[in-house]
Amino acid sequence: MSQEGPSDYPYQPYGAPYGQQPPPQYGYGYPPPPRDEGPTANAIVALVLNLFALVSCCNILGLPGAILAGLALGRAKTEPQTARRMLVWSWVLFGLGFALAIGLFLFLGLTGRLDD
Repeated sequence: MSQEGPSDYPYQPYGAPYGQQPPPQYGYGYPPPPRDEGPTANAIVALVLNLFALVSCCNILGLPGAILAGLALGRAKTEPQTARRMLVWSWVLFGLGFALAIGLFLFLGLTGRLDD
């Protein structure tokens, strides 16, 4: 079967003509979609950890941290720079509350108030 002319073979030959590079192959189907550059995953993690710290450790700074993380989650698609700033403050509040809780337990342990 020759592919010399349109009368002999009605279909286009497969691949690029001789001497040209074929198009890049991505496997089956379409190429993967572009990655989301917004801070949504970071906001979800910050929200969960701040709520967990609020419930388990009585971390009072977990409440404003969770509020900031929730607001950042809502603004991640529309205002990514504002969401990133809110996430930074949410993580700062989480870390500060965690450090205060450790300091409080160390203080109570060293002064003997946890002995009973």
